[in-house]
Amino acid sequence: MSEPPGAALSLAEAPPPTDAPSRPLAAQRVQPLRRPGRWIVTAVVLVLVTQILHGLVTNPFYQWDRFRYWFLRPAVLDGLLVTLEVAALSAVLGLLGGVLLALGRLSGSPVLRAVSWTYTWLFRSVPLIVVLIFLYNFSALYKTLSLGVPFGPAVVRFDESKLATDMTIAVVGLSLNEAAYAAEVVRGGILSVDQGQHEAAAALGLPKGYQFRRIVFPQALRSITPNYVNQLIGLIKSTSLVFYVSLLDLFGSVQSLGSTYPGDIVPLLLVATVWYLILTSAVSVVQYHVERYYARGATRTLPPTPSRRARAALAGLLARLRREAAV
Repeated sequence: MSEPPGAALSLAEAPPPTDAPSRPLAAQRVQPLRRPGRWIVTAVVLVLVTQILHGLVTNPFYQWDRFRYWFLRPAVLDGLLVTLEVAALSAVLGLLGGVLLALGRLSGSPVLRAVSWTYTWLFRSVPLIVVLIFLYNFSALYKTLSLGVPFGPAVVRFDESKLATDMTIAVVGLSLNEAAYAAEVVRGGILSVDQGQHEAAAALGLPKGYQFRRIVFPQALRSITPNYVNQLIGLIKSTSLVFYVSLLDLFGSVQSLGSTYPGDIVPLLLVATVWYLILTSAVSVVQYHVERYYARGATRTLPPTPSRRARAALAGLLARLRREAAV
């Protein structure tokens, strides 16, 4: 059978053989992609960061000697303990209230849905400082609180002035406000669970409470955790508002000391700033480990810890330096 014209190369058209041996593939060096823009931006950022740090360290206005003096003073640490107590109690109560409100929003009862929606709408609309001041003056509106038959006789009566201590007002106000935001976080996490999980659990005949505790809620926590930790960080910073209801937390202690020592206002504010940074950083570390724990069933390999990531980056840098030294 004859080949069609142009199907094969003639000897004249074939490439000439070369006597130069080709370099082995392992000996060929891959040239990295040059990114001058990235290096320029990195250099500019490093210069700006260096200037900011230099200004913080060398500016006498910050009075770092007074900062060291006040950082661990008993008055500051007492306020820090109050902040931790208020934040911890409000976070727990707010999350529990948020779960109940989220379940009410997802309930089949129109009354529960309406009440949960109204609560969430109201407390997300009213500023936290207004809620705290209103609760602080609550005794002016209701001298006593009672439990009994609606529009009938009271069975139990409480003296509101004895129950509403400064700590109680702060925790209740923050918890009421936090529950409204936590409700939306929890509801979004529950809705993020695949509908097939609900259908499979219902097909197995599992009770509704068991489905929520063992199947739906653990999966929803993957979405709830990062969003609620953001709320928790905001809650820690919001505790500074309890100073306006006569509770001396960290910010209140710093404000009180600043009034007594007006020359140390700036270092005292820096003390409060650093302590808030420490608290929020600790919460971020807890968030990372909780997210890593609940990611076990969603990813094949868990994300590396910061220490492992740092070791891997250091090993890569050393390997690169050895390769460049060998060339």
